[in-house]
Amino acid sequence: MSARLYLVTPPAFAPAAFADVLAAALDAADVACVRLALEAGEAELRAAAEALRPVCAGRDVPLVIARHVRLVKPLGLDGVHLPDGSANAVRAARDALGADAVVGAAAGASRHRGMVAAEAGADYVSLGPVRAGALGDGAEADAELFAWWAEVIETPCVAEGGLTPEIARGLAATADFVAPRFSVWSAPDGPAAAVAAYAAALDRGAAG
Repeated sequence: MSARLYLVTPPAFAPAAFADVLAAALDAADVACVRLALEAGEAELRAAAEALRPVCAGRDVPLVIARHVRLVKPLGLDGVHLPDGSANAVRAARDALGADAVVGAAAGASRHRGMVAAEAGADYVSLGPVRAGALGDGAEADAELFAWWAEVIETPCVAEGGLTPEIARGLAATADFVAPRFSVWSAPDGPAAAVAAYAAALDRGAAG
């Protein structure tokens, strides 16, 4: 089965306008999850959640928030993405949010960190960047890491950090989810077309 798309919002956007953009993107391709990655204060995050929540809920796409475990329930979100994928962070989030919430954890390019997060109960583990220097400490999560993960670990993984459609195509058979670059939101042909291009690349990769 081919990998599915996992969309990450830009770090800055106007909620009402972006809600329309996101709706078009979700209608353009099969998207498994959306991460609210807005870098702002609580009032701005609340406004963003209120704008995006009905867009995602109406399409049965979970909406998770980056970092802010304590805001998940007040904002009516589906879960959290933890930049700190330590066992303590994953367990604390699970205790706070309950068994039904989505708890995702970032592990960089580290097999060990990924296994720790998975064993602690993360619903997915994010690995990246797939291009050196595009995310975190810059260490690259290469194709070998994803092939190993697919063979050894049951917890789904997300590939992110510098993904192009061509890289996504190469990971279609080993990653469970792929997160396109932020540039999809400013693509010349529009975000919906850019997201559709990633989906098409995944289909080509799955077909061999």
